[in-house]
Amino acid sequence: MNKPMILVVEDDKPIRKLITTTLETQGYKYHTAETGEASILEAVSSQPDLMILDLGLPDMDGVDIIKKVRAWSNLPIIVVSARSEDRDKIEALDAGADDYLTKPFSVEELLARLRVSLRRIRGDSEKLMKDSSVFTNGNLRIDYSAGCVWLGQDEIHLTPIEYKLLGLLAKNVGKVLTHNYILHEIWGSPTYDIPALRVFMATLRKKIERSPSQPKVIQTHIGVGYRMLQIGDDSRVI
Repeated sequence: MNKPMILVVEDDKPIRKLITTTLETQGYKYHTAETGEASILEAVSSQPDLMILDLGLPDMDGVDIIKKVRAWSNLPIIVVSARSEDRDKIEALDAGADDYLTKPFSVEELLARLRVSLRRIRGDSEKLMKDSSVFTNGNLRIDYSAGCVWLGQDEIHLTPIEYKLLGLLAKNVGKVLTHNYILHEIWGSPTYDIPALRVFMATLRKKIERSPSQPKVIQTHIGVGYRMLQIGDDSRVI
């Protein structure tokens, strides 16, 4: 079983060492970043399962990092900060943080909160899978247990967001899903940028459609949303 990857964003070396040592003893993999700019690059390149974030970084406020990450990802973010005022906690949570832990903190509490967030990730995946293991629709096959997508004999490599979009459409095959419904299910908010959703959908189409300009799998309903078309009688869950 793959161990979760944690991105630790902390410029204070002793605290960073405390967190990473704790993660290592519990079997977690981790990457680290000491600045806001480095944290964004790591979030994109290493695709962690969760971010532990300090707000007081030398080049960027942590709240701005949360907002930047939330513009393209639903990556769980646990804030670990010396800022203890309610207004600081509310600002971070409103920006999109999943949890907030005040320094000084116990490693036991940090691990407990980390486990809660990781359970939520697994719950989201299980919700997409329902009780099925494999979904097929024509040449398209989604193996939920393995987290793999195939088009004919070729495995298709998707980003986490593309995979969630495809899983949501597959779960509702034949139904038109509105933009707001998709935004709420994938990002947790209907206020996410619809043009950005169109970009993600376009990149997904390029990977699963033989001819993206003439889609046969994902149909656009202009001004409304998207639908995965049933291809013959081959749309089924095994």
